[in-house]
Amino acid sequence: MTQKEQFFIEAADVETLVFDWGQVSITVSPRVSGAHNFSAGIVTMQPGGGHARHNHPGAEEIIHVISGQGTQMVEDTDGQPVTHEVGPGCSVFVPASRFHSTVNTGAGPLTVYVVYSPAGPEEGLRTLPGCKIVPAAPR
Repeated sequence: MTQKEQFFIEAADVETLVFDWGQVSITVSPRVSGAHNFSAGIVTMQPGGGHARHNHPGAEEIIHVISGQGTQMVEDTDGQPVTHEVGPGCSVFVPASRFHSTVNTGAGPLTVYVVYSPAGPEEGLRTLPGCKIVPAAPR
């Protein structure tokens, strides 16, 4: 489902995908804003939480740390894990189809902004085991 263009979207205005490791609010996508070439959203991981090694076939990803501390892993072209401590202001590039994972190593929430290109990986999140979809609060 694609909606007409929306230019200004607050996280509170979209549904939240809740997992045992944290939550995701997709604020830009074909479904939410009418974007065609990418999607983006806010991911918050609780202390000790994070997502396991996974990939997004055919899609690149940018992960930008807004707040908190964590460990980011991205596999190199030989499939070897490259791990780096990340914090506010750090941007991570994940090449298309590359396996990666993120873990919150801090005492508080780890909040990141993610961008997928092309759009699509955000829809797969909805089908993951344990995903609870919380509708946006009425305004």
